Amino acid sequence: MSEPLWNKFLTERDKQVFAQAGFGARQGFGKRPAVIVIDVNYNFCGDRPEPILESIKRWHTSCGEEAWQGIKAIGRLLAAARAKGLPVIYSTGTRRPDAWDAGSWTWKNSRTTERAPAPQGGASGNDIVADIAPESRDIVIRKQKPSVFSGTPLRSFLTLLGADSLIVTGTTTSGCVRATVIDAFSENYRVSVVEEGCFDRSEA
Repeated sequence: MSEPLWNKFLTERDKQVFAQAGFGARQGFGKRPAVIVIDVNYNFCGDRPEPILESIKRWHTSCGEEAWQGIKAIGRLLAAARAKGLPVIYSTGTRRPDAWDAGSWTWKNSRTTERAPAPQGGASGNDIVADIAPESRDIVIRKQKPSVFSGTPLRSFLTLLGADSLIVTGTTTSGCVRATVIDAFSENYRVSVVEEGCFDRSEA
């Protein structure tokens, strides 16, 4: 098994502590996994692959070229999941035109109320990128906070699907992906994070 990507950010003592404490065990997929694709929309990806410092001039929450590399991996994951008949759930944002319902986001980001340019074809910034667009049987959840569990019907849908484990992918790794994974763990789901299909605007 290859070394986890994040190991290079850990000190030698950190690695020893986590190993001896027993962290890092594999949970497996359970009997009925569901795939969750988090926020792979134009706001977070831009409308084309380009360096992040260029992309954020128009799409201030864009993850730049790394997003489009992740989209390719997500496409492969979705093809495999659908071939197995696994349920697929997408999340994306939703906001009033005046951004009043952004709430605490306006305290954290000075550009929250900006409106990004519409992608070609009349799409919205919160629309899922066309390369991995939802199919008719997929579920799309619109959210306002980092975790897909926060203030949404996700729990109810997972119960309806009979899901006992989650395969998580999307963006951002340090934000909405992390928040969703922590909540899923707290709800006693087995969780797998697809490293190649996750991306962030931060290099560290």
